Amino acid sequence: MHPIWLFDLDNTLHNASPHIFPHINRSMTAYLMRHLDLDERDANRLRMEYWKRYGATLTGLMRHHGTRPQHFLHNTHQFPDLARMVVFDSAVRHLLRRLPGKKIVFSNGPLHYAEAVLDVMGIRKLFADVYSVEQMRFHPKPKVAGFQHLIKDHRLNPRRCILVEDSAENLCTAKRLGMRTVWISRSLRQPDFVDCQLPSVLGLARHAIRNITSR
Repeated sequence: MHPIWLFDLDNTLHNASPHIFPHINRSMTAYLMRHLDLDERDANRLRMEYWKRYGATLTGLMRHHGTRPQHFLHNTHQFPDLARMVVFDSAVRHLLRRLPGKKIVFSNGPLHYAEAVLDVMGIRKLFADVYSVEQMRFHPKPKVAGFQHLIKDHRLNPRRCILVEDSAENLCTAKRLGMRTVWISRSLRQPDFVDCQLPSVLGLARHAIRNITSR
């Protein structure tokens, strides 16, 4: 029986660090300045504090300020020239075509952003679904609730799922639920809850796939 592949988006399927993340961070800081009446320094500090505490700035804003998630996500995920900002390897398309089993994008980003990035990469049609933070009912990874919504909505058996992620915290939740885990990282230390560590998603070559799926 083929596995079910759950792919994170940012810094897993594409490299968000050069352009995408800096743009989102600036947009989030500007949003906090406008809507919480903060100066740039305090807004940036609060953005980082909520991200570190909750795994997502949005979670802190909803919990402490009553921020409407749709409004926040719409205003912080606007890109003037997305096609020039997405950094990716075209070999990812070939890799995904070779992978046996159902494939789902599992992203903390909003749906309009995730789908737009996949369209730029030319890989959207290779996925059965794009499961975004809206479908998670705004319980982003690493929250268990977000995973549980995915499992329920797609009627998944966690033991058949393989989560491919750059976030160790998200993989830890996945492992507790019985999923297999692939960490996209160059870290010198591999946590116990990681089944396979690769420097790039392209490392999911035939031998790696065989080793992961046989566990």
